[in-house]
Amino acid sequence: MFPRMEFGSDILRSAGESLSREWLETNGIGGFASSTVWGMNTRRYHGLLMAATRPPVGRTLLLSKLEETAIVNGERFDLSVNRYPDVLHPRGFEYLVGFRLDPYPVFCYQAGGARIEKTVFMVHGENTTVVEYLLLDGPECDLEIRPLTAFRDYHALTHENVALRADLEQPSGCVRFAPYEGLPTLNLAHDGAEIEETGFWYRNLEYDAERERGLDFKEDLYNPCVMRFALASGEVRALIATTLERTARDAEILRKNELQRRLEVIRKSPAQTTLARRLTAAADQYIVDRGCGKTIIAGYHWFADWGRDTMIALPGIALATGRHDAARSILAEYAKRVDQGMLPNRFVDADEKPEYNSVDASLWFFEATHTYLRYTQDESFVMKHLYPKLKEILEWHFAGTRFGVRVEEDDLLSAGGAGTQLTWMDATVGGRPVTPRSGKPVEVQALWHNALWVQKQLAQIAGDVKAESLLLERAERARSSFNAAFWNAEFECLYDVIDGDTRDGAIRPNQVFALGLAHPIVDRERGAKILRAIEEHLLTPIGLRSLAPSDAAYKPDYGGGVASRDSAYHQGTVWPWLMGAFLRGYRRVYGDTAKTQDRINAWIRNLEKHLTEAGLGHVSEVASGDFPHRPGGCIAQAWSVGEVLRTIAEAPY
Repeated sequence: MFPRMEFGSDILRSAGESLSREWLETNGIGGFASSTVWGMNTRRYHGLLMAATRPPVGRTLLLSKLEETAIVNGERFDLSVNRYPDVLHPRGFEYLVGFRLDPYPVFCYQAGGARIEKTVFMVHGENTTVVEYLLLDGPECDLEIRPLTAFRDYHALTHENVALRADLEQPSGCVRFAPYEGLPTLNLAHDGAEIEETGFWYRNLEYDAERERGLDFKEDLYNPCVMRFALASGEVRALIATTLERTARDAEILRKNELQRRLEVIRKSPAQTTLARRLTAAADQYIVDRGCGKTIIAGYHWFADWGRDTMIALPGIALATGRHDAARSILAEYAKRVDQGMLPNRFVDADEKPEYNSVDASLWFFEATHTYLRYTQDESFVMKHLYPKLKEILEWHFAGTRFGVRVEEDDLLSAGGAGTQLTWMDATVGGRPVTPRSGKPVEVQALWHNALWVQKQLAQIAGDVKAESLLLERAERARSSFNAAFWNAEFECLYDVIDGDTRDGAIRPNQVFALGLAHPIVDRERGAKILRAIEEHLLTPIGLRSLAPSDAAYKPDYGGGVASRDSAYHQGTVWPWLMGAFLRGYRRVYGDTAKTQDRINAWIRNLEKHLTEAGLGHVSEVASGDFPHRPGGCIAQAWSVGEVLRTIAEAPY
């Protein structure tokens, strides 16, 4: 069964509690629908139909929301909620008596003695959102629906303009609206609603989250029509917003098919606990189409697919959930895009070439390949499609590739220079790196050593004795050089970066990868000391801080405008995804004992509450460094979800 999540009046009567909780529906091709449990949009990214016009990108918000009014015994009850300057209007939250995810968003309203349930879900593989209304009990009533449309890029905002074409087409059971050239047509399929053409602009809607983020936060939305229909007790009336041609009669079968599909997804959960099943359902929302293959969306609402994020997330998102075909497709797609020994750092929404500006994405490719092989034993695929590409990556690194990425005489990997940001700590403010890490970052060395070992094992499978011997020799030299150079005896942990004679002693979480990869680069004795330093300075209930609070550069809060957020991004902000490597390293150092498992379980349990606090059923991108660790960034992040799932799969919770 689906792990239901339910909220009552204790949450729904509080604006702070309700507006901080956001639901997310996705369609498997990059599109989504999302809002708060009030149904009040607080972000430019909220809406009922965010269509992916060039899967998985080209995201265009067609339908922002539906303004709904129930008419019971002649009395009007407005069910929606909007923020306008200095006022909430209407105040539909006053009639909202329940909200649940089961498995999709269900809103329950009590108005004038009528109890009305509204359900919202997206259809997999289509830019289609279905909204259903059910009169549970009480007197028969009428329902008025006013669609509010945006027709804009998902990063932008709409304002009243004269370019909009107000013409409506009304074939039987449908309203068609195409206000701008070059954008999709919005089809609103209905089951016999009475249609009144309106043509009103709703002006100055405000989005709280955008204001808090220091961005433009006011928008105008266009209402092309009013749709009216009667609602009898026990009767379901449907409205389908889609870029395809559908009829309202399709709603029931679409719902049944989607329920069955989602049930099949959670049946493959690595454990039949509520947390594991919720995260397995969440994992499904990140796996999307790219061309004829699959990829992983890095996070919702605003990320596309990133090479580094994909490789880190893949073991948990696809392998731990039994989606081996998807994992194979993702690895094959990225293998095709290796260029000069580098994996794309990110794909962009526009029709442009992917960006190759990451030192570690290609090294995470080795870890993902190793994990794929461990889960599937699919040597044939790995040797045919991945091994040659991995060999090519190493050759480029030995010879030198973009951004000064090259192996030096000590067999460690150097990268970057002044002004470059090639690691995952890549934020800039005013064009300058906030966390400069050029030279030899600690996690890059751990990943490099790991890559040599993975390729050594693949060379053994290939029967290439010469390559196997050479790779082993270089891996051992890299390990020796690393341990001689990176051990910080004063604090009994690892330096974060070495650049020439400069050693960065800032206590950061990057050192956790020295023991959290398939092939650790430190021994257990040093590993235990590293873990103690991390527990003392960086560990929180939701993840690891990116910098110790004792550091003068520590930023306790992730919030405010763009510059404020970016300056804190890797300067103390908590990152949940880092818990994966921490827990793997903990198990490696302290052994697979009952005591170890109890501690790991306790840390995982800390995340259960978080799944009900921000992006419902998901794990956030980041949180503030200081208590109470307020969630921030994306409400749903692939590597955050994936690393917890991988931990559960590899040490059942």
